[in-house]
Amino acid sequence: MPGPTSIQELEPAIVARKDGGGGGDLPPTGGNGGGGDDKNRGRRKPSPNRYYTGVAIGIVAVLMFFMALASAFLVRKGGADWVPVRIPALLWANTMVLVVSSATLEMARKRLGKSDSAGFRRFWLVTTVLGVVFLIGQVAAWRILLREGIYLASNPASSFFYIFTGAHAVHLVGGVAALLFVAKRNFSQAQVTQSVAAEVTSYYWHFMDALWLFLLALLYLGR
Repeated sequence: MPGPTSIQELEPAIVARKDGGGGGDLPPTGGNGGGGDDKNRGRRKPSPNRYYTGVAIGIVAVLMFFMALASAFLVRKGGADWVPVRIPALLWANTMVLVVSSATLEMARKRLGKSDSAGFRRFWLVTTVLGVVFLIGQVAAWRILLREGIYLASNPASSFFYIFTGAHAVHLVGGVAALLFVAKRNFSQAQVTQSVAAEVTSYYWHFMDALWLFLLALLYLGR
């Protein structure tokens, strides 16, 4: 039978442990063992639902704002000091530009779904340019009214016209900024994918298109 292990026999093993020998057999100590997993978890992209929720909240907030203005418009319309504003013909051309921009936006998204990066960028750029053209057209329409002597404070009807069209233009500027962001962003280093960003932006853009059609009908029929 083997005899008890002497202290002299244990000393080389203890020294080897201290010098690093055999250290590979030791389990990880402290909380460092899971450090790599923690870093990987921190780098995971967030759920796309947060972006869909964010744009939905933004759309609802904008819709409530314009519905409040529309209610005030309908209540105020017909007063003794109400002088209907002649809708500049340029607004109809601007409307067509905005409608076409929604179509080109969907074409861009289809190209993205087919992994056609060049086609996506081309139609996305066309959409952005059309959005800028619409804004320029709105400014031109305001200048037409100003030349006719119709100002913001001329009467309640003109006030609502400038407020409706001006507020919509301001919100559309945000849409153009989102289009530029998607066009220029390097999504390989972003927390959101390009397809999600394009889809979220399209929701807002189509909403602004539909909102403008509603406002134009309200201004035209509520004269």
